[in-house]
Amino acid sequence: MRPLLSAGRRVIVDGHPICDLCGGAVGRFGAQQWRHGTGRIAKPLFLQIRNLQTYREYRARLSAAGRLRNLGARDNPYLELALLLSSAPPEAQRLLELDERRRELASLFSWAIPTEPALAVLAKYAPLVECGAGTGYWAALLRSRGVDALAYDLAPPGRGTRNEFHRRGRQPWTEVQRASAAAAARRHGERTLVLCWPPYEEDAASYGALRAYRGDVVVHIGERDEGATGSVRFHRELRLNWTLAEELELPHWPGLRDRLMVYRRNARRRPLVERDRCFECRRFIATGSIGRCDTCFALRPPALALRVGRHRVEYPQEVVDAMPPALRRAFAASRNRIRRA
Repeated sequence: MRPLLSAGRRVIVDGHPICDLCGGAVGRFGAQQWRHGTGRIAKPLFLQIRNLQTYREYRARLSAAGRLRNLGARDNPYLELALLLSSAPPEAQRLLELDERRRELASLFSWAIPTEPALAVLAKYAPLVECGAGTGYWAALLRSRGVDALAYDLAPPGRGTRNEFHRRGRQPWTEVQRASAAAAARRHGERTLVLCWPPYEEDAASYGALRAYRGDVVVHIGERDEGATGSVRFHRELRLNWTLAEELELPHWPGLRDRLMVYRRNARRRPLVERDRCFECRRFIATGSIGRCDTCFALRPPALALRVGRHRVEYPQEVVDAMPPALRRAFAASRNRIRRA
């Protein structure tokens, strides 16, 4: 058996690859072997991964980084670990499952990989206030280099709160105060606002903070033009009322194009009047929504609909008919399928 591929990449449904015959969940068993189920890595594959020199060095460095409590002026263990993985040969990288390593490292450090040039750019715009700081890794690196930086998060990890983006039980790398992004941004209009990988599906963490902020400089660390970071309204507000002043590439995980972008507020604010409409009846729908409104969906339900984040993705019958049979079966059994009333 083997996983279903599309354009050479594994098709993922509900967070896991699917069988190209039955559409059920599959997991790796060997370097080129798969089996049904999503349990732990099978022993033969684990032995292959464990025997990789890169993986052994990675685990040792990761364990050492996890024991650190303070970061020195020259420390940046996240960058070192990411560069170690990216330097492995292509065959080893496939075995290392870089998507899993990214989630592992992001939960401990940050969703963006800091570099010395990026930290130097931020230092130019100090004092800083980072909203949605998570573990405070970027703020810790800045502070260790003498930069005035405050860090806030709605649910700082390690304080008995649940933070879905970071590892449970890990204390922040530096002091992270508890506050919403909008409240912290409103409180510190005299500082440069820093937003690092704000979630794309949540207005409050990006657009809400930007509208509450009264300062003139904002730094967005993430993807441009409605990519993986920041809500639709956030990117529309940036395009309309802010001017890109400086931009710097960051190390990328496969499939991502995040960077550090510095924006300056325009002298005169223009209202954000762009709205989204149902493509069928043309009624207004929630900003950032895609497809049809709830009324059209209820009156003329599609052959298949899935919940993806806060969006509803609809598939008409001709699209469903053209899907590989395994994908149709996987979607039909998906926990994210929207059932008809």
